Amino acid sequence: MASSRQIELAASAWLARRDGDGWSTHDQVQLDAWLHESIAHRVAYLRLDAAWRQSDRLKALGAGVPAGNVPSRGAWGLVPGAESRTAPPESGTHDELSAWAGADAGHRSRSSSHTARKPSTNHPRKLLRYAAAGLSLVVLASLSWGWRHYSAVEQTSYRTAIGGLQDVSLPDGSVITLSSDSRILVTLSRNERLIDLQQGEAFFKVAKDASRPFVVSAGDRRAIAVGTRYDVRRDAADLRVIVTQGVVRLESDNGPDGRRLPTTLLPAGSIALASDAGVVLSSGSMQHAEEMLNWRSGFISFHDTPLASAAAEFNRYNIRKIVIGDASIGNLQVGGNFRWSNADTFVRLLEQAFPVRAVYGNDTIVLKRR
Repeated sequence: MASSRQIELAASAWLARRDGDGWSTHDQVQLDAWLHESIAHRVAYLRLDAAWRQSDRLKALGAGVPAGNVPSRGAWGLVPGAESRTAPPESGTHDELSAWAGADAGHRSRSSSHTARKPSTNHPRKLLRYAAAGLSLVVLASLSWGWRHYSAVEQTSYRTAIGGLQDVSLPDGSVITLSSDSRILVTLSRNERLIDLQQGEAFFKVAKDASRPFVVSAGDRRAIAVGTRYDVRRDAADLRVIVTQGVVRLESDNGPDGRRLPTTLLPAGSIALASDAGVVLSSGSMQHAEEMLNWRSGFISFHDTPLASAAAEFNRYNIRKIVIGDASIGNLQVGGNFRWSNADTFVRLLEQAFPVRAVYGNDTIVLKRR
């Protein structure tokens, strides 16, 4: 399910396309389909459209002037059959507004000399019209600034190679530690800090900001916090979340039957495994949670871990892969604390402790039963 920020941005994009060149019947059909997808879409679109129309009232003051043209000095109010009037140009650029101000000043100067010879009963009306034009200009400027401020986003992508780690410092004070062979897309906006974990694993030290939730998105799942520390790992369609400080809210999109899946709250020390079968939550010791994150210091820890799983963990950090060449040894239980950059030492210990022999190749280490 899209966030409110994403819906607002989509609505603003539709409005910009609608008022641009080339809007077609096909475009209108697509917009209608988007509006009918959810009530949230219609509400966001109607609210932004109201602001758009409010700013568009200013165009009426420039009737008779082709769009995009700036009239010459004193040219305002020269529309045949219309009384003299003053209005700002249709676009809101600084140069055009300056040109309007100059034209208006010249118009008022000539009107003043004429009024000295013949008093005009329309003077109060003109003042009211000038005040209305000025107020419209202020409203337009405020809406324009607010629109840009609301929708402005900053996007940056980061990735690490196999065997590489990287610390990423965000402008809000948060720090992301990317694990080996990982990729993220960071999107920062006024209302949200969104990190799309596209591949691998990352640890997040989140700076507290109650007005801007910190959202880690992975596929159709989101791990949301305000100020905390937690790790998110993506393995194909599965997700693992480890919380070491604070509380994290784990959300998922609607299930296949359309029903909203329950939200899971993860306190410090929690380890959550999310898959198609649901969310499995375990609350162990903080020490165990920290041990699972030893990769940040260059180590990986095993506790009665099947050899096949241990080999897969080493392969996350090394180009030379450990291959289980005999299925009968895949379930051997291994334990210990190892440097993930030193797979050769791990394999030598296996050969000493288990009926295992290693066949070394250029890109692989194949383990077979001895």
